Amino acid sequence: MSAGERVPTRLVFPRVNPQNASARHYSPVLAPVIRTVKKYHPNEDLDVIQRAFEVADKYHRGQKRKSGDPYITHPVAVTTILAELGATGPLLVAGLLHDTVEDTEYTKEQLTADFGEEIALLVNGVTKLDKVDYGVNAPIETIRKLIIAMTQDVRVLLIKLADRLHNARTWRFVSPGSAAKKAEETLKFYAPLAHRLGLNTIKWELEDLSFAAMSPDVYAELVEMVGERTPQMEKHLADARITIANRLTDTGIEAQVTGRPKHFYSIHQKMVTQNKNFDDINDILAVRILVEDEDACYSALGQAMSIWPIVPGRFKDYIRTPKNNHYQSLHITLIGPGGFPLEVQIRTYKMHEEAEYGLAAHWRYKAASRGESLEAKKEPDTHTQSINIGILQSIAEISSSNPDSEKFYEMLADTLDTDEIVVLTPQGKPIALPAGSTPVDFAYAVHTEVGEKTVSAHVNGKMVPLHAQLVSGSTVEITTSKSPTAEPSEDWLKFVKSSRARTKIRQYFAKGRRLEAIDKGKEQLTKAMRHHELPLQKMMTQSLMTQVAHKLNKNDMATLYHSVGEGTVSTQDVIDHLVSLYYGHQGTPEPEVDEFDEVMFGSPTTLENSNNGVMVAGADSVMTRIARCCSPIPPDEIVGVVTKMQGISVHCKDCTNVASEESAARSVEVKWAPNSNTTYQVRLQIEALDRRGLIADITKVFAEQRVNVVDMRTATTRDRVAISTYQLDISDRFMVEHLINVLLNVKGVYSAYRLTGTRPEHVHA
Repeated sequence: MSAGERVPTRLVFPRVNPQNASARHYSPVLAPVIRTVKKYHPNEDLDVIQRAFEVADKYHRGQKRKSGDPYITHPVAVTTILAELGATGPLLVAGLLHDTVEDTEYTKEQLTADFGEEIALLVNGVTKLDKVDYGVNAPIETIRKLIIAMTQDVRVLLIKLADRLHNARTWRFVSPGSAAKKAEETLKFYAPLAHRLGLNTIKWELEDLSFAAMSPDVYAELVEMVGERTPQMEKHLADARITIANRLTDTGIEAQVTGRPKHFYSIHQKMVTQNKNFDDINDILAVRILVEDEDACYSALGQAMSIWPIVPGRFKDYIRTPKNNHYQSLHITLIGPGGFPLEVQIRTYKMHEEAEYGLAAHWRYKAASRGESLEAKKEPDTHTQSINIGILQSIAEISSSNPDSEKFYEMLADTLDTDEIVVLTPQGKPIALPAGSTPVDFAYAVHTEVGEKTVSAHVNGKMVPLHAQLVSGSTVEITTSKSPTAEPSEDWLKFVKSSRARTKIRQYFAKGRRLEAIDKGKEQLTKAMRHHELPLQKMMTQSLMTQVAHKLNKNDMATLYHSVGEGTVSTQDVIDHLVSLYYGHQGTPEPEVDEFDEVMFGSPTTLENSNNGVMVAGADSVMTRIARCCSPIPPDEIVGVVTKMQGISVHCKDCTNVASEESAARSVEVKWAPNSNTTYQVRLQIEALDRRGLIADITKVFAEQRVNVVDMRTATTRDRVAISTYQLDISDRFMVEHLINVLLNVKGVYSAYRLTGTRPEHVHA
């Protein structure tokens, strides 16, 4: 859209009484909309557009823009932009009404009743989310909502881009800080997305307006420098146009030759990325040649190349290898008049429509700009299918796989900011990928299952490594494994470029690790239950396990098993809750405390009076035993619980197994015997990065500290984390703390803690 076609920022309009409006009387305020719609769609129903305007005017009445203009000027300007893109009735109506549900008392239900479900969905797609509900993440979550709506109907995005474009044109009426913040968001998200969908007229203007808002001094300086060079550039550009036009006419090639000035933002980006001064930017001149067909493009290219010398390495054939957004054109840079580099773009009229208006070109007419016969393009219901939906799918996957707002926004910005290549399948189908992509990225772009079973790749008939970077125009063939057990490699994450491939690979292994952890957790719990001689079939039911899961703040039984397998929930915690539920709420009589202890912890240790270093208040020669559930050691605070057959069971005071009223009623005062030489069995868990010699280094510590190892169990997770549990003979808690500090100095050990029936006493490196 050229500067001359921009919507006026101030529209003067009379009030319209809907009851007195005739069927053919359209508000003068709608004149830009009506005029443009008639240009592209002479048979369009304008009455519904007038009716939508009347509703918008009614509900926005009294509202003002920051500029002081009546608010209705904004939806009219947005709708004019949509009309210039060639939009039809439903989209134009939605453009007029896009702010009514968000900013007025007009409800979605009333909108649906008045204009139908289709328009209501379009309006809802661009309605912002409430800051009350989403806080500081409301803008990001609004973008996520827009993306979800966009994948269902891409016209939602057109409304939002038109909305953002008109707002950007009026940023001069808001504070510089607010404008700069909006401009940054526009450059990061809206302008790149417009580019991906081929809406270059919108993209270019958004970029220049954002550049002006974010860096007003730099922008003003660049405008001044371009202005100083303009007379000279215009002379060279005019000479180039005339020379090329005459040559094409002489050779019988019908063409339209125009000049194309570079945009300020693109000039600035070239200065920044190439570290150049303005005087070093010589390719500001550009000529565009429009012809009838593809053959004429190459004929015109040959003629242009015969006039001026070619700049080496500056030829791009986007006709044979289109960009991801369907952009097609021939680009070549020549040494033009005055010795200045001259960029020449050659394309057909149809390609030009696609290049300027992208997906919106499907609503325009084949040759409207040349005044020739008009031919309708695709119907509105094929909008989403008419564009390359790969980018929509990729963005949708980013949205669904990243619930965290900041991570989602970061990945989205990264995806939109990446340059692209286009490679071909063996059947010649173009596949667009981020620059730097590999055969693995290509495989996942074809299909997730192809990616997961990839074993080798051929590029242009030659076998290449899976990490080889692809270049545009290459033909890629993937060989997949027929084995049902074939799977991707986590090493692929080191070199894949596309967000789709990264997401799919991570999801695959996250799912695999989860299933492994669930199986491991179930196996660990089953072994522990058998060790304690508990009835598996009666206690490990879905009902009981689900209740235990909820008590341990897990959503379901599978999540509980997963937590046990990952080591974040101990089997003892699960057993404690299972026993409590099974004997306390399932109709089975509550066992006596001694029976409970025996069921929970198996056979007691050898019982000898006071040999375990515990004294019972007011009693001599009473059998005591250390409870295995919490394994207290001096100087832990302890309590005794009287049992029928096993004497007094000694627990930590905060042990969950002595919290019940029955246990409290049977409790007795106990204390550690002074100067006792007794040792106690303690379970110590160590977590470390797995490596060769790790276990040897750990056991060496035990030997040097003269600690007896009674039992040892070790396992390594898929992430190469070694989790080891040691049962040790220890004299007191101070020895445990000293031992942990020594263990944390072992290479790779990052966590060591004592396991009790209450809580792990974590210490991290």
